[in-house]
Amino acid sequence: MTRQTGLATITVLVLLTTATTAQWVKYPTAGIPRLPDGKPNLTAPAPKMTDGRPDFSGIWDVGNMTYFHDLGKGLKPGEIELTPWAASVQKIRRDRNHVDDPYGYCLPLGVPRVYTRSPFKVLHTPGETIVLHESFVGNTFRQIFTDGRPLPKLSETEPAWLGYSVGKWEGDTFVVESLGYRDGGWLSANMAYPNSDALRVTERWKRPDFGHMGITVTIDDPKAYVKPWTNTIPLLLQADTEILDSYCDNQMQILKSWSYPKPSPEQPSPR
Repeated sequence: MTRQTGLATITVLVLLTTATTAQWVKYPTAGIPRLPDGKPNLTAPAPKMTDGRPDFSGIWDVGNMTYFHDLGKGLKPGEIELTPWAASVQKIRRDRNHVDDPYGYCLPLGVPRVYTRSPFKVLHTPGETIVLHESFVGNTFRQIFTDGRPLPKLSETEPAWLGYSVGKWEGDTFVVESLGYRDGGWLSANMAYPNSDALRVTERWKRPDFGHMGITVTIDDPKAYVKPWTNTIPLLLQADTEILDSYCDNQMQILKSWSYPKPSPEQPSPR
């Protein structure tokens, strides 16, 4: 029986679940500007909400695996500088062929990694923005509160996969601040960038036209990185479709042919 580990297992998981993205195809989305041939006009002006602010509603997808495997893709050398603890963790993960990635065990992706793998749907309400993720390891949701509440104190939170988030507007930019993450998280698959429980993520959402959005993400984690670093995840609107249930139902079959190594020597972040 062929031994499958790490990234190979994650790849098989993705292949076996890709069929779920067939989705609600060919049902026209209301309010979409159209070209003469009926196709969505993705370069039309971005929509506005009733208060005049940009409307990020819709289904979005990154369209490839680039930022899933390397959140720092395109950055210059030295822009991502790991602390000794994080460098040690990254080396262990890559030496073990990524076999410890929680995604391979059908566990959730964190933020911002959850944006880089599967489609997600954005819904605005008066007091919060809701993000529904069609994650291949089980659908999940995220609440970004916009009712003026502050971020919680870390001492008052339980560590969360997607953290705790509040949002505000700076002109036409939606700024989201998040904290309260689990220790020892993964920010990327192939590059295996770690995060600690001290991670704070700042997102700046911008929608320049109808079909495109960019989320500029700043990673600020003093336990894992010498300095904050920033990159932008480009996203494309998915028109005339819908998100559906998506779960890694076949994972137990995959694990039957997975040879488990000894437990990881990876250490938790410094206290």
